Amino acid sequence: MGIVTVLWEKWVEFRRDFYKITLAAMVAPLLYILVFGMGIQTLSHGQSYLNYIIPGVVALTTMNGSFNAIAQNLNVQRLYEKAFDQVMISPTPLWQFVAGQIIGGSLRGLYAGFVIILLVTPIGTKLCFNGWSVLIMFLNGAVFSTIGVLVSFYAKNHADVPRFSNYVIMPMAYLCNTFFSSESMPHGLREFIEYLPLSQTSSMMRSIANREGFSYRGILVLVAYLVVGSIGAFWFLYKKKNL
Repeated sequence: MGIVTVLWEKWVEFRRDFYKITLAAMVAPLLYILVFGMGIQTLSHGQSYLNYIIPGVVALTTMNGSFNAIAQNLNVQRLYEKAFDQVMISPTPLWQFVAGQIIGGSLRGLYAGFVIILLVTPIGTKLCFNGWSVLIMFLNGAVFSTIGVLVSFYAKNHADVPRFSNYVIMPMAYLCNTFFSSESMPHGLREFIEYLPLSQTSSMMRSIANREGFSYRGILVLVAYLVVGSIGAFWFLYKKKNL
């Protein structure tokens, strides 16, 4: 019931701010597609750059949607509203609170990804998005929701979340196989970037979109990030660190 309660809170928030959330999910990705995909008429990996960039933009949209849905709100609730005091004294198991936040953030990222897929459908790129795409978007959202939970627990003030976004989330948005392939990067840096969660998501989404086989190793990498991040979030909460 604790998970359902958290998800209900997220649903009420989503319904209240539906237009704001939808517009926020649309604006930046559409600009990326218009400026880079349609403004730059070139080929990448033997296909139009538009076909190359769309799966990457869908991947980074699920990342941003999930992270932003959790990190800022949870940080404000913890530091200013002191809402965690009520969580601590409530009969709801703490793991259910964390699980509800992760699932809720992942669903928000999945919604943002679907918005972009619907918007690019009339372009006629003939890209394929199927059940595997949904699973990968959901896992990617879960990973970055977990990161959002960790950051919100660790932050000592309201400015720490935007700093983390600038130092970590934004570089990943540009470097992780979204706008160009990491194959052109120097040895060492390339291997590091390829094992970041967004790189795995972008690569798998692109392979599926082009009806090519994809490596299940990417799913295992995302699950590993999710497990490690969840353990970290539970540890912070149960130890009441920074709360």
